[in-house]
This record gives sequence, structure tokens and C-alpha cells, in this order.
Amino acid sequence: MAAVPGRAQRQRGRGMAAAAPPCAAGLGPQRVFAPLAAAAGLRNSSRSFAARPGEYSETVNTRIKSLYWRPPIKPKPNMCIESMPSEMLMKIFSYLDAVSLLCVSCVNKRFYHLANDKASGLSWMIVLKDRNGKEHVMEQADLFFKDTSVTIFWYSPSWPCLDILLSLKLFGVTPLLLDQSKAPSKNGPRRRSLIAEYDFSNLTESNVTLGADKLVQLFSLDPGLLVGLWKGKNEIAFVMTSLHYHQLLERSTLGSATVQYVLPSNKPVLDDIDPEYGLHDYDLHLDMHSGSCTYLCGTFKSLFCRKGDIENGYLRLTVVSLKDNTKHVPLIGTVGLSWETDAFKGNVKDCYVMDVTLLDETRKPFWCFSAPVCMELSSKVSSLYDYMGCVYTTDYADAEGKVCVELVWLEETKEYFIVSLVLYISTEKVNNWYGTNY
Repeated sequence: MAAVPGRAQRQRGRGMAAAAPPCAAGLGPQRVFAPLAAAAGLRNSSRSFAARPGEYSETVNTRIKSLYWRPPIKPKPNMCIESMPSEMLMKIFSYLDAVSLLCVSCVNKRFYHLANDKASGLSWMIVLKDRNGKEHVMEQADLFFKDTSVTIFWYSPSWPCLDILLSLKLFGVTPLLLDQSKAPSKNGPRRRSLIAEYDFSNLTESNVTLGADKLVQLFSLDPGLLVGLWKGKNEIAFVMTSLHYHQLLERSTLGSATVQYVLPSNKPVLDDIDPEYGLHDYDLHLDMHSGSCTYLCGTFKSLFCRKGDIENGYLRLTVVSLKDNTKHVPLIGTVGLSWETDAFKGNVKDCYVMDVTLLDETRKPFWCFSAPVCMELSSKVSSLYDYMGCVYTTDYADAEGKVCVELVWLEETKEYFIVSLVLYISTEKVNNWYGTNY
């Protein structure tokens, strides 16, 4: 970036006086109508239009009309996809995959119900188990669909006591007997598909504290679960999870009540010609969001790693370089994780949900996740001339890779800028995916 953000020069536009009508400028009717008559084919310029402008031949009238009159255009019937019958839309939706169905459901209420019927009435619920073996079932309370993930909230005034809870299970739920003419009933028989299981026996001691506001404290559990506890009470306020769209429909419907659906393993396609096979042509789609707010939604193409950048069991993919200020990216709005319950709502500053979708050179999903993360204030100060301010970092890691983000807060413009973004991909995953031996 060549200039400091927020210091763009302002240019003042120059006004232009409108020209007065010909008659108002003192021109006679002959001067006004003469060009019109000439355009219509009149050759006798001696005829005065000033004295009797209405007395010209019918032929001239016809010629003038042919130049300036056009038949009215009949409006075409207003055809749009929303006006189609539900049966036709259901037929169209039947060709869509899980990601497309979830995206379509965000358009409007009608599309949501139609896409939901195509997904066999899919919803999500959590089941908390206590020390006495009792199960507490919680139905989803709110949903937020984004480009590559869905965020689900559960809140209730009657949560079980946290001290006696042992585990939490996340299920995709579908009705066994689906009536297309009615909304799925929560009281009817339903099938559960286990998506994830979490240990709640030592929630506050064994899990990471993500952030807090005046009312709640957030705890993050891998993968992608967030638990909000009321401050000073050790009671659950809400539970939130973020699920990436990649094979979400399969994970939510094809598992059982006790066993998760196992994703099919990738069959490597060997390449003996390319000496750097598996090191280049990655595409990253990155989303940073919370609730209905989106702070960043961008795609970065043609990412690569040199062999010399492979170290400590990771491939390094530089997405945004600290030295290249032309690629530094601003975040939109004030970053914070929104939450709500039946009676309260709030926003935890500097927390958000990160969605990462990394595609390989054939554009197949290579590494996908959605997880709540936070920005932590760093002890170092920005050394960049264009970005003088406090430095924040966001770090995420799982078994397949790591994400390291460095941001600078600009007090002048009240916004964050991503000045460094690096992905570290496990060489074991790369070797298994491509059949290489890095």
C-alpha cells in the first residue's frame, strides 16, 4: 500500500452551468425548428417556420415522426426463480450438493424450507450426559449460514448443573417418517448421527479460555465447540458450534447414534514428472465472521511452498507477506463474537469464527475447518511505516496444520489490517494425499 490508510486525498468536483433553452436565449422559432426540418429532409430553407410553424406538409410530418417516434415496447412477463412452483424448485434442488443446498437455504424463508426438505428435515442437537447417566437433550435455538460454514446456537433457562456433567455429544438429526407437506416434528421418531463428542468433566481446567465480557466467559473445545459460562456462577449460558460445509450432509446423516461417519480416504494420484508435486497451486478461501457480521471473506490463489521452506514437519504457505504491503488486507467492522440467550445478549471483543478452505491443484478440498478463535495482543510494536499501531496475533492448530495471523490495529481509522498470514501444512498429510515423500 503506497499511502497510509485513511489519508486519501479528497478532490473537489467542478460545477457546470446548465445551458439555457434556445428560445430563452433569444433565438427565434425558425432557428429552433430548422435543424429538425433539415433532418426530416426539408430542402427549402426559405420557408418561414416563425410565422406559421404548423403549416408544413403531411409528408414532412410523417418523416419527422419516423425519426423520433418509436412504437411502445411491450414489457416482458416478469419471470424469476422465486415465482416457480415448489415442485420445480424441488427438482432443481435435487441436483445440488450439500454445500449448495445450505447456501440456497440462506436466500429466503421459502428456499430454507424447500432445501431443508431436500436434506430430509436435517437439524442439529446436543445431548449432555451427567454423572447419574441421565441425558439432557437440547434442540438448536438459532442458525447462521455463511459462505463455507453454519454456526449453531443452543440456549435455555434450564441447563443442567455444570458440576455433574461428564460429556456433550453433537448430533445431526433427521426424522424417520418425513411428511413433505408438514414441518418435521421434534416429538416424532428421529435418527441420530454422531458428529462429535466432548469431555465436560473438567471443562474450565482442561480447555482454553477464549475471551470474556461483563457477563460471560468463553471456553473453546476442539473441534469447533464454544461454551459460554455465566461469570461467577459456573453455569452454562449458551453452547455454540461452527460446522464447515465440507461433507457436512454426510457427517450429519450417515453416522449412527454411537459411531461417527468416517470420511473416505483420498486416493493419491502419482506424478513422476513434476519434481515439486504437492508443493504448489493451492487455493485458500478464508472467512472471518460472527453471527450475521462478516469481517473478511476472500480468496487467495496459486499458493506454493519451496522445498527449502519445509521444516519441522510442515510446509510453509505464505498467503500475506509482512514485506509486501500491497497485499495487506483490512477487516470490516469491529471484531467481536456475538452471543445471546433468552434474556441477554452480548459481544466478546477480539473473538470471531475462522473458516479455512484449502483446495489442492485439482480444486479438491484439501484442508477444511471452522473454529472459534481470538486475537491476542502481542508484546512487539509494528515496524511498518504505513501501519503504526498495536500488533495482534491469531493462532490455530490441529492435527493437519496451523494458521498464523498477524494484525495491526490502526487507531486513526479504527480498523485492523492483516499484515501477515501463513499456513503450515503437515508434511504427513501432504505425503498421504499426493503419495510423495517430503
